[in-house]
Amino acid sequence: MIMAEALNADPSVSGAHFNGGPPDEEASYEGTLKLSILVLPGFSQLSLSSFVEPFYQANCSVGERLFDWRIVGTDSHPVVSSSGVAIAPDIDINSYKNGDDDSLMVIIGGERIEEQKSPLISALLRMKSRRKLPICALGTAAWLLADAGILHSAMRCTIHWSKLAAFAEKFPELVTEDCLFVQDGSVTTCAGGFAAFDLAAEMIHLRRGENFARQICAQLSADRFRTGSHCQSVPLGLRATGAVEKLIRVIKLMEKHVEDPLPLKKIAQIVSLSRRQIERLFIKHMKTTPMNYYAQVRLKKARQLLETTDMSVIEVAVACGYVSSSHFSKAFKDHFGMLPSHTRPWVSAVVNCSNAA
Repeated sequence: MIMAEALNADPSVSGAHFNGGPPDEEASYEGTLKLSILVLPGFSQLSLSSFVEPFYQANCSVGERLFDWRIVGTDSHPVVSSSGVAIAPDIDINSYKNGDDDSLMVIIGGERIEEQKSPLISALLRMKSRRKLPICALGTAAWLLADAGILHSAMRCTIHWSKLAAFAEKFPELVTEDCLFVQDGSVTTCAGGFAAFDLAAEMIHLRRGENFARQICAQLSADRFRTGSHCQSVPLGLRATGAVEKLIRVIKLMEKHVEDPLPLKKIAQIVSLSRRQIERLFIKHMKTTPMNYYAQVRLKKARQLLETTDMSVIEVAVACGYVSSSHFSKAFKDHFGMLPSHTRPWVSAVVNCSNAA
């Protein structure tokens, strides 16, 4: 259960760990759960607001501070989000690291997360991990946890969908899942964005019960909150259809087998459907054939890898199930209207300048 250790210890202790499962609906935990939220330059303002606002509403509803939080910055200057909104930190990372703090540490990442690793952040994460204190990474911040060795071999985790492909290639020893949020031990990773709201609602659920969590959702005009196992990549509107579970099973198989594509006959055997049934489902709900959709999945992953890694074109082709770079280049150009090499940001800039000249 999400961050379940934080409700386990003496409830009067700030930053207490969760327990191993959701409390009874009648259960109520006293005391304040303290969170220290490290926002990195270019962080997602949506992730921060989605995560904190449910806690604010929960506090208002009971007239006490069930949750308390402070913003930690990399220094004392305001931190600018990806949308240009600047937020002043309550404390800088050096002061936070040097203090005796056992609060739940939350890191919110954003764009170009690979360039934001630092010895200071890595040391802080490792210190928290050694003390077995809970750590939560929102958006792209799981990258820093993996880079610091906090996410170790066979550990389950997730990251924002835009980094899923690159993350899985960079850290193949991890079990990277396409889901909203996941906990493994004392570490929770979350896709960020609106998924941060679902994570916060789940934490409120664990602390005060499901009915109370639903009341908070209603106050924020949300009809429900999603579980962590919900997929990030389910096509928009698909969950509203009656065939959702069957389609999701097929789609997840396709996404899992990008490097070694499965024939439709094999997919049909695995999901216990006929080829014709699968074809009808895709034509009706996805407006395309299963194999065309499968090709799109592979090409979308290829574009992610090209845009976010330094893998060569042939390496990307192999990682996406193509036996030759020429076949891959043709399929890529047919789908995206450009060669794979022109997808890289620095190459595109050169091409545009050449065309302008």
